[in-house]
Amino acid sequence: MAEDDRPLSPHLQVYRPQITSVLSITHRATGVFLSLAAVMLTYWLASAAYGPDSFARAQAALESWFGRLILFGFTFSLFFHMCNGIRHLGWDLGWGFDLVKLRMTGVLVIISAFGLTVLSWVMAYSHVGKL
Repeated sequence: MAEDDRPLSPHLQVYRPQITSVLSITHRATGVFLSLAAVMLTYWLASAAYGPDSFARAQAALESWFGRLILFGFTFSLFFHMCNGIRHLGWDLGWGFDLVKLRMTGVLVIISAFGLTVLSWVMAYSHVGKL
């Protein structure tokens, strides 16, 4: 039987967070959130099939402050996952592995995700009263 005093593998308590590790964890978290948001989207679409009362309840839930917060998080997750996926495509092509490009593309992913999220919401709400 092996002894229990063997050293453990290094983990988050040992390493200082770096942009690559933070983006990797965030990419996984946004992927999980996108899966949950797909369930929410399915509920919203199914409520339309169940009739106007059911759809009105679902719509009211999404238009509440909490629903809009969830939708904002969904929008950010979608754009973050897309931008980081493009970054990974660059890696698949063998581009961007040196430290300067890793940091630069990581910051670019964050800025792009926030920028696209805000731009989408501004565009969506600038047309609300004009339809």
